[in-house]
Amino acid sequence: MTNLDREQILQLGAQAHTWTEQHYRDLPAVKGTPDWSEKQRILLADMSLHLLRTALISGEIDRAELRRNLYAILSIADQFLPEHELKAVADQLYREHT
Repeated sequence: MTNLDREQILQLGAQAHTWTEQHYRDLPAVKGTPDWSEKQRILLADMSLHLLRTALISGEIDRAELRRNLYAILSIADQFLPEHELKAVADQLYREHT
């Protein structure tokens, strides 16, 4: 990947991140309300955009940041795939490297 391509992807990701965070803040859902699942989906997208940045930023990948990204994604995704016990995997990932 060229540096220009990388920079363009990161810029688009930053814009998507801004929009996603705004939608998350604008949705007044709280746990137990009908819109909670939608708010969690937006949060999952937001965390995925953090992972995009961690993966594509120049230089060596920041392993601690990667662990934080994966922890957040697995923790949120657990409610959509409870049969896979993703929260337990997330907790193990965090516990083993703190």
